[in-house]
Amino acid sequence: MSSPPPARLRHVLRLVGPGIVVAATGVGAGDLVAAAKSGATYGLPLLWTALLGALLKFSLAEGIARWQLATGSTILEGWGQFVGAGVRVLFLIYLLIWSFVVAAALMSACGMAAHALVPTLSVEVWAILHAVAALLFVWLREYGGFESAMKWVVGLMFVCILGSAMVQRADAASVLRGLLLPTLPVGGTVLVLGVIGGVGGTLTLLSYNYWMREKGWSGAEWAATVRVDLGIGYMLTGLFGVAVILLGGVVLLPRGIEVAGRGGVLEMAAILGESFGRPGELVFLLGFWGAVASSLLGVWQGVPYLFGDSIEMLRRPGAAAIDARRTRRSPLYRGYLLFMTFPPMLLLLLGRPVWLVVAYAALGSLFMPFLALTLLLLNNRTQMGPLRNGWLANSLLVVCVLLFLYLAGVELHSQLGR
Repeated sequence: MSSPPPARLRHVLRLVGPGIVVAATGVGAGDLVAAAKSGATYGLPLLWTALLGALLKFSLAEGIARWQLATGSTILEGWGQFVGAGVRVLFLIYLLIWSFVVAAALMSACGMAAHALVPTLSVEVWAILHAVAALLFVWLREYGGFESAMKWVVGLMFVCILGSAMVQRADAASVLRGLLLPTLPVGGTVLVLGVIGGVGGTLTLLSYNYWMREKGWSGAEWAATVRVDLGIGYMLTGLFGVAVILLGGVVLLPRGIEVAGRGGVLEMAAILGESFGRPGELVFLLGFWGAVASSLLGVWQGVPYLFGDSIEMLRRPGAAAIDARRTRRSPLYRGYLLFMTFPPMLLLLLGRPVWLVVAYAALGSLFMPFLALTLLLLNNRTQMGPLRNGWLANSLLVVCVLLFLYLAGVELHSQLGR
């Protein structure tokens, strides 16, 4: 039995944590690049995209959490029970490919950020050091220590990036229009939808189920606490995205600098250094490092839950819900942690094989519309009781389905055209 939820908001705020963790885990180098590119290409009129993206990811994470509060089972268990047992096998295949590619990408991003701060070591050495450090931290520390570390790194990320944006001389009226009056620039549909869809993570949303279990949140009475927790996390994510777009619009756009990969983010740091000296450059780079380091640490801690749970459900269909603490100490969890740390290092040296990139892109493009569609199906079931979807939740999930189906089509067409 879980403890009763706090009745007062100030007590709820003391428990806030998993929402910040899941939101920060979903903010990686790709989101930074997409947000910077949108600002560098179209400027401040696209500030609203970060807020809308955060709202849509909140609706998905809240739906995942609400399913667990109402049923006592994770969304993985719900898929196996109501969508079909075969989905567990398909998900496991996707998880293996996703983990391999994303782990290498996160290592590389951390290596790049750390090398920009301390160029004494190469990008590859810094990448390996970050991966091993995350492995040891997750292996040795309990969830409480992990959550505290994530909050500190997220605080660094948020203060540095938001501070870098606030010192810019952006026109206040233009900022307000960009936030409150959505516009769609000619030829910018794919980029705009990509920013909206990219904010706040994909597969890592599923880790929230296990972080809730670590906190002991169970039962419908915890729904309000979960909404506050996720609301704070995704509010920070939205503001972070707004800050990066603003920086792109104010720093890169006037100079005609195009963002192509993470190099554009580093160019932004160099330009800030020209304007505000080395301290200004370092502040932004610390924020960049905080974004990618928190994402790496969150993936290292959260994704092995998914592997351990998937294998146990394939072994023992219909078994009771798996305890998150027991899962974290299991050979499956720790073995997958080792798998995510060491084999992907090969991609740092060899580059990403084309077949792996295509498979990752194809499977990944289909995951988000699948998640949104299944939340529409599962969370409207009578067994959800008072936590069934309302009109607002259903409306946001329909928008998610349509948005991610469109982006899936664009991604598949891009891969097939290569």
